[in-house]
Amino acid sequence: MAGSILGAAVKRTEDPRFIRGRGSYVANRAIEGCLWMVPVRSALAHGIINQIDTSMAADMEGVIGVFTAADFELDTIPPSAPGVDKRFSRPLLAEGTVRFAGEILAIVVAETERQAVDAASMVFPDIDALPAVTDPREALRDEVVVHSEIGTNLAKSHEDESDPELFDSAPVTVTVTVHSQRLAAVPLETNNALAIPDPAGGPNGAIEVLLGSQNVFGHRNRISRLVGVDRYALEVKSPDMGGGFGAKFATYPEQALTVALAQRLGAPVRWHEDRRGNLTGMYHGRAAYLTVTLAADETGNITGLRAEMLQDAGAYPTLGAHMPYWTRWMATGVYHIPHVEFHWKALATNTTPIHAYRGAGRPEATQMIERAMDVLAAKLGMDPAELRRRNYLQPDHFPYSTPTGVEYDSGAYETSLDLALQAAGYDELRREQRHRRESGDSKLIGIGLSTYVEVTAVEGPVEWTALEIHTDGTATARVGTSGHGQGHETAFAQVVSALTKIDVERIRVLQADTSVIPRGDGTGGSRSLQLAGSGLYRASEEVVAKARRLVAEHLEAALDDVQLADDARIGVVGVPDSGMTWGEVAALAAESVTDLDDADEVLGAEFTFDQGKSTFPFGTHLSVVEVDIETGAVRLLRHIAVDDCGTVLNPLLVAGQVHGGIAQGAGQALYEAVRYDDDGNSLSGNLTSYLLPTADSLPSVERRISETPTPHNPLGAKGIGEAATIGSTPAIHNAVIDALAHLGVEHIDMPLTPATVWQAING
Repeated sequence: MAGSILGAAVKRTEDPRFIRGRGSYVANRAIEGCLWMVPVRSALAHGIINQIDTSMAADMEGVIGVFTAADFELDTIPPSAPGVDKRFSRPLLAEGTVRFAGEILAIVVAETERQAVDAASMVFPDIDALPAVTDPREALRDEVVVHSEIGTNLAKSHEDESDPELFDSAPVTVTVTVHSQRLAAVPLETNNALAIPDPAGGPNGAIEVLLGSQNVFGHRNRISRLVGVDRYALEVKSPDMGGGFGAKFATYPEQALTVALAQRLGAPVRWHEDRRGNLTGMYHGRAAYLTVTLAADETGNITGLRAEMLQDAGAYPTLGAHMPYWTRWMATGVYHIPHVEFHWKALATNTTPIHAYRGAGRPEATQMIERAMDVLAAKLGMDPAELRRRNYLQPDHFPYSTPTGVEYDSGAYETSLDLALQAAGYDELRREQRHRRESGDSKLIGIGLSTYVEVTAVEGPVEWTALEIHTDGTATARVGTSGHGQGHETAFAQVVSALTKIDVERIRVLQADTSVIPRGDGTGGSRSLQLAGSGLYRASEEVVAKARRLVAEHLEAALDDVQLADDARIGVVGVPDSGMTWGEVAALAAESVTDLDDADEVLGAEFTFDQGKSTFPFGTHLSVVEVDIETGAVRLLRHIAVDDCGTVLNPLLVAGQVHGGIAQGAGQALYEAVRYDDDGNSLSGNLTSYLLPTADSLPSVERRISETPTPHNPLGAKGIGEAATIGSTPAIHNAVIDALAHLGVEHIDMPLTPATVWQAING
């Protein structure tokens, strides 16, 4: 890529509008005569609905209507995991039974938001409370059943064949249980929707739908089915969006209800969450217990892994019942482990449903194996870095098929470890650790390692793209993915610019709008650059080839003599005056078009890129923490990150993803947890009870570069969006326990709050 814009640190072209406050968000869209929808949520986690009294609310000023399930004939949201009983489906409005605190009982529509909020407080549900179950370990007993008509909480399960002899006869075994606690996504912009009926009005008119979405086509298709509207009558768009983190891949009842109301009332209707509604209503992530046993010989060579996973799927099992598949896929991590047994169960509980959250099943695998590696190192009396090195897959193993049935594309795991150890000054850190322990210092340091591998572009590595050159010399790229903070507009423009030589500033990127993009699979699973970027790469190649043919015919020159120069002119090599600008070539193409369906003569190209296989980014994170043994307080002193996402297109964008990922990884390790009481009441309904890391609680990230290209796409790129979250959490977790290991502390569950750490020290 020498001399190419690919690999250059191009500043984000989308940032000026955000810095100037000119972003276009759903909440910014001013619509005359727009009505407001506010949901009435259940305060109980489990109960039988006797009656919902809406009479007082209906008579309040500005109220257009108060609606319950009886007022609609709408479909239900089915489980998204294959093989799950369809009776686990979620109604848009609770019918007969309420199953989690925060479930929608009714919706109020009024002329203003204030009127709708006031009226919602005057809706009075009569619900007979039932016992609630909030822990998957308890749900497994089926003593409290979330869906009585099914009779069990077990939504899905899987068991590998067992070989007890291998573990019984192993010279060394260790077992540890890791709780990957329930997390909230907490995007800066909460969930929302705005439905605008076609000016023609009526139930058969088109409806423009604006919402925060990571996949507008998924939202369009699901809302179409739920509401009973032809999918092509819905124009679904996601303008600028303040974060998604996986949670906005899902379609929420409120979004479908907004459309149903706009259709029924023939007027625009909007909805957005307040923060409490977001913390209780937006799907949560993680929420799994993993018990892992490693078998090894006396020298530390691992011979087998056995794991049991209990996945909390929430009240209505959706993607949460599928994520253990991905955890199983990645169970062996970066290590050569010849034998694997992985058993898992996904269970319904009286809690907010579980869905994707930055990593979706893969962080749980890394947390499990990396915690177990430290436990095994302690039992063997080995340095954690040396144990890892001994068991790494080596570069000549690739492509490597794991015992769980996935094929790793490429990797250099030992290289990432060496870079991290060198950057940290590992030996000096260990000396400092010994000094503090021996001197009786109350503030001890811990060093934690995590070498991870993850899967990106998982399940369906295909994406649609298109490129068109205009007569003014500008270009428009269209993609089926959805950018919401990652820098897609910049990255995709760089790809097009690299092949066409058109300046990045003159390339427009269109995305997340079903009215101008025919299809796409959205953004999730760190798929966008490797798929949409590669699609634009191929589309750009086609456009350049078309341009060369047009110019060759126009100049009556041999095709091989016509080339694209660095000044973005296309002409005969060695004849500068023959060069034509892109605008001139586009005009030439337009003149030659006699049939608008004659795609070969249009200066543009569509390309659906099918990667065929997933890619597997990897890296090593090393954390240094300081633990005050008198108070239990943990301070993150340093964090070194080596994240290998294949060929780096733009180091600034990669750095941004890494920094954000580490913040969320540190959040799980040290601060964040969604908690419920025994009755299923949320104890984490605001940002004073659900704690987030802040700028002053995180150190500057120390990054080192490693690039191991994938052979699966022309860019050599792998995903980076989730990598740092996956790698950072176990490193910080291991560091805190490492600081206290000499005191007999063997394990502490996350989050590692001062109270939790103090109790472990004094337990």
